[in-house]
Order: sequence, then structure tokens, then C-alpha cells
Amino acid sequence: MTRSTTTPTGTAALPDTGVLPGATAALVRRFVDGLQDGLEPLAVWAHGSLGGGDYQEGRSDLDLIAVLDGPITAGTVWWVARLHARLRHEPLAALLHCTYLTPGTADDNGRKHLTWAHERLFRRTVTPVTRRELHSFGVVLHGELPEALLPPVQDIDLAAFVVGDQRDFWRPAVDRAHLWQRDVWVDLGLLTHARAAVTLRDGRLISKREALELLPELGAPGEVVEDVRRRRYREPARVVPRRGQLTRAFLGPAIDGLVRTYG
Repeated sequence: MTRSTTTPTGTAALPDTGVLPGATAALVRRFVDGLQDGLEPLAVWAHGSLGGGDYQEGRSDLDLIAVLDGPITAGTVWWVARLHARLRHEPLAALLHCTYLTPGTADDNGRKHLTWAHERLFRRTVTPVTRRELHSFGVVLHGELPEALLPPVQDIDLAAFVVGDQRDFWRPAVDRAHLWQRDVWVDLGLLTHARAAVTLRDGRLISKREALELLPELGAPGEVVEDVRRRRYREPARVVPRRGQLTRAFLGPAIDGLVRTYG
């Protein structure tokens, strides 16, 4: 997967969806066509696993950003809800998440934007990590490049967000034992920590696959890392006794050390 190239008019053409898995390509085309039919977006971008080259069809979320030309009105909200409702029976539609920006709101890190995710509408921020992903390896599905519409993220702002996320979200979560009985907490807790460690050390973003390779070096329990790997890449997984307990025992001190070093 590579970023699409710009056309002579300065906009970017829809990338050849032949490089995407079949169901993903079909959903992307229907979604972008649907947006163009009613909202005429200035841009639609993919980030996350699809942009980072570690997309697993049927397991990874399809993380998108759409930039609309004009304010988000009640009519816009209705139109967005209608579009997603029309797509709800498409394969992978439940994994399609899209946040809607406008040129006038794109530069505010703290602003909450209209978002469709987990099959509902709500508002959330576009984090510095997402913004850096878009500038580093975002995939242009339609319209302008991220550089044209989205202000760059300063290193100091990226680092502050990453430290705060580890300190204020993940560290308190480690103390809530019942959460770590679920795969999603084990997987994301470990992967997010490894990615945070590299971002703070080197100032760069890494994929989930790269994070898995790094985790043993950070001291994560090898059997749990292997459990995450097998489930993520669709290999038969074996049950790891005390998986949640082992993960929490690693993450608590690891997050504390990271915050002491970079906080």
C-alpha cells in the first residue's frame, strides 16, 4: 500500500483498489462514492493499520478521516447517518470508522468532531497520533493530500499526548483487573505501550506488527506476546493461563518507568 499521487489539479485520485483486499476495496469505493453524491468532500484519508501497512481484513478497523467543505450542520449529521445506515449490510461496514472535519476546525487538537464508529454517531478528537499518522503514511482515498488541509504535529505535542495517554488512561486501567480478562485490553494495552516507547525514544510511529517484535525486548511476557500474535494473524491460539495477570504485572511498572523518563 502506498500513498496515492496527486493529479495535475492538485487533488489525489482514488488509489488502485486492486492493492486492497476485495471486500475492503468494495467498501471503500461505495463509501467514497456515497460521500461524493451528497457532501462533496475535499478529502478522504485512511490512517491506522491500512496506512501503516499492517491491515488485516476482517480484524483491523478501517480508520478514515473525511474533510467536508463547510460547517457541520444538523443536515450534515442526518446525511452522514443516512449514508452509514445504507452501508450497514456491506461486508466489513461495522469496522468502518470515519471522523468528519472541516478546514476551519482541522487545526484544533482538542475539538471533538462528528464521528461514526462502532455503528453509532458521536464526537471525538483527532489525536496528535492520528494527525502524525496522516502526515507520515496516510492513504489518500479522495481529494487533497493531508499536508494541504491538516496542520503538522509538533514533536513536543506528540510526546505530551503519548505520555498523557499512558499515564492518565492506561495506567489507571491496569489496576482494574476485570478489564484484562478480555482480548482487546491485553492486545491494545501491550501494543500501545510498545508503540509509545518507540515514539518517545525515537520520535517515530511504528506498526502493530513492529510493536509485537519489540515487546519481548521491553520485558513483556513472551507467552502473552505470542498469544497476541497468533490471534492477530489468524493462527490457532492456545489459552495462556493468567494472561491478564501477566500483562498487568508487566504494564504497571513499564508505564511507571516510561512516565518517569519522559514525563
